[in-house]
Amino acid sequence: MQYFVTDEKTIVFCATQNHAGQIRDMINAYRHGNPKFAVRVTANDGELGETYLKEFQDNEKTIPTVLTTSQKLSTGVDALNVRNIVLLRPVNSMIEFKQIIGRGTRLFDGKYYFTIYDFVKAYEHFSDPEWDGEPEAPAEKNPRPYPKLEEEEDTEDDGGTVANDNHPTEKVPLVIKLSDGRTRKISFVRDEMFWGADGSPISAVQFLQEMFGKMPEFFTSKEDLQQRWANPNTREALLNKMASEGYGIDILNQIRSLIDADNSDILDVLEYIAYNTTPIERAKRVERVAAYADTLATAHKDFVYYIITAYVKEGINELKTDRLPELLSLKFGSIPEGINALGSVVEAQETFLDFQQRLYK
Repeated sequence: MQYFVTDEKTIVFCATQNHAGQIRDMINAYRHGNPKFAVRVTANDGELGETYLKEFQDNEKTIPTVLTTSQKLSTGVDALNVRNIVLLRPVNSMIEFKQIIGRGTRLFDGKYYFTIYDFVKAYEHFSDPEWDGEPEAPAEKNPRPYPKLEEEEDTEDDGGTVANDNHPTEKVPLVIKLSDGRTRKISFVRDEMFWGADGSPISAVQFLQEMFGKMPEFFTSKEDLQQRWANPNTREALLNKMASEGYGIDILNQIRSLIDADNSDILDVLEYIAYNTTPIERAKRVERVAAYADTLATAHKDFVYYIITAYVKEGINELKTDRLPELLSLKFGSIPEGINALGSVVEAQETFLDFQQRLYK
């Protein structure tokens, strides 16, 4: 612990969300100080996690100093003053490895290096030819001085964003064409960055085109995708397979924002990219199960509506198999009381799974 717990901003990548919580607690116990010295930021931490992340990104603030996470912060985090990257879990994908290392490469005044604390032999990726690729010729220097003169206006010619000193950067819809001959619209944002299959940084447009080409490796049709998605076990297997290829849940969440579907299901992201299907909001999706829920016995109906509320607010994380015990406890006061109200463990499981089948039918 003494090796990497300093007053410099640090991101610790852990094996699971629970592991991230344990490491956070161990760091705070080691420091004997501010309980927010180390905080956890994972997919399940919701708005509180986003608050911690924003405070961490503020270079004027020193607390929180350490963020512990599992997958969430491997990409899409623009924190300039990160001085330490700590790896406590294996990194099997070169794309993810580059994304993680990229958290430390942001430039900042007085920052001339950053330190990687590797406890899992991830350093072996540096010896992989995919890390650097073939040497490239030096890029020509931009003759225009930096910073820009006040009267200069910078306009990107790719239909993306327009920004100058007098007008803030704003989202501008960008239409891209994929190999199915159809177009997709995204809200292109200047600071979005992705990594391609070869590990090189690419634009959001290029990333979506690359991802579209990989879709047949994950599912064979819209019906196949929906069938896999309707079962929490096959859905988790699909997401794990996609993550191993560089399309983890945080990447999918980034894309969801790019297509202006923040309140939609991740399924809508995949269907939009693969089949050009218009995303619908989660609140609209659950309308299809309302009639079914009203036919159930009172306890079962109340439980289904409780799941609906959690899903609309938080998304598919609430539909994981391991969420069932906590949902029962939150709704009925305890797991035994929930099982008793629904009749049995089997009935509780069947209600949970049947709801999802109907939600994604």
